Amino acid sequence: MATINCFEDLEIWKMAREFCNDVFRITNYENFSRDFRMKDQIKASSGSIMDNIAEGFERNGNKEFVQFLYFSKGSCGESRSQLYRALDFKYITEDEFIVLKNKTLQISQAIGGFIKYLNNSEIKGTKYK
Repeated sequence: MATINCFEDLEIWKMAREFCNDVFRITNYENFSRDFRMKDQIKASSGSIMDNIAEGFERNGNKEFVQFLYFSKGSCGESRSQLYRALDFKYITEDEFIVLKNKTLQISQAIGGFIKYLNNSEIKGTKYK
């Protein structure tokens, strides 16, 4: 794996950023935008996916990074659950739901793979050089 110098270079962070932007877009729909609690909740959980990746990376140690990646993975599941509610409440279409749900599954799988990589890596982060 190539050396990554900043969290913005991580593919998982880029995927999470794209998903967060997708969520922002759907929360502007008329019905969705009026459900302030739901709108705030899904925007927060989707943002938390990318934010925890960034925060963990900046800790400069694999153990802490892995811990934050698990937080990120949890936020991904939370966002997926909220997408089901958005579908049930008719805030989004079935097609939008499928696309966004699949994105959360891809992000979660990618984070899981990265966790596995970090746990098996000889490199333990710049904090421990």
